[in-house]
Amino acid sequence: MDTFNHVNLATIQSMSSAPLLDVRNLSIAFGKHTAVREISFHINPGETLGLVGESGSGKSATSLAILRLLAPSARATGSITFAGESLLDLPENSMRRHRGSSIAMIFQEPMTALNPSMRIGAQIAEALEAHHPEISTSSVRQKVIDAMREVGLPDPEGRLRDYPHQFSGGQRQRILIAMALINRPRLLIADEPTTALDVTVQAQILHLLKELRQTHQLSMLFISHDLAVVSEIADRVAVMQHGQIVEEAPTGTLFRHPQHPYTRNLITAAPTMHTDRNLPLATPIR
Repeated sequence: MDTFNHVNLATIQSMSSAPLLDVRNLSIAFGKHTAVREISFHINPGETLGLVGESGSGKSATSLAILRLLAPSARATGSITFAGESLLDLPENSMRRHRGSSIAMIFQEPMTALNPSMRIGAQIAEALEAHHPEISTSSVRQKVIDAMREVGLPDPEGRLRDYPHQFSGGQRQRILIAMALINRPRLLIADEPTTALDVTVQAQILHLLKELRQTHQLSMLFISHDLAVVSEIADRVAVMQHGQIVEEAPTGTLFRHPQHPYTRNLITAAPTMHTDRNLPLATPIR
């Protein structure tokens, strides 16, 4: 019931507001190879859009284009508008003010996304100090402790000076979430945030993200190849294949009545407790 009410709230918000993020006809090319072809989608205030597809479908390239973190050899065309501002046209200094502040990202692989030679307190503080150099040392320390506590890390005061290797995979993911949210962004991009975690920890992280989304009225772009994970958190789902969005619909509609053959194949390929183990898994459509 809580999930149903939450989705309805996001739907009401989306009907009464302009999109927070509006991506139109975005194409991304690396040299002569086009990785993303004229995709369009939007995210409304307080809404979570799930972006799903196989590895290599262009999901992560899309997220990096939003933050303008693509490799120098990449070329992005089309438009990306955030809160009415064209991100592709911004000077780098202005874009830098958005990164980690109004738009934050949780990167893949919590095992490798943290600097192994820095204490985690310093890493979380760095995310804050980059945008708020005027804050006193004591205030920074308190905000770091509060951020660690908010994401459920035990004994934050005692663990400020610990290194990443002293934390479990799930705890490292919580540290990355604390880093992403410490500046209270309006949009959170979560790129495969549960892929490297076991099922139990995945559920904990998804629950945490849903709670934080409600608490801070976050909009979220949730990227994953795992349809089951996306179904737990997204209000709408966009399906990518070979650099194109082939279907987009509200989450319940897409899972109950998928329209595109590729979407149907993705859903069929995910085994359940009722799957006949004597049958082969569906072969993805190319």
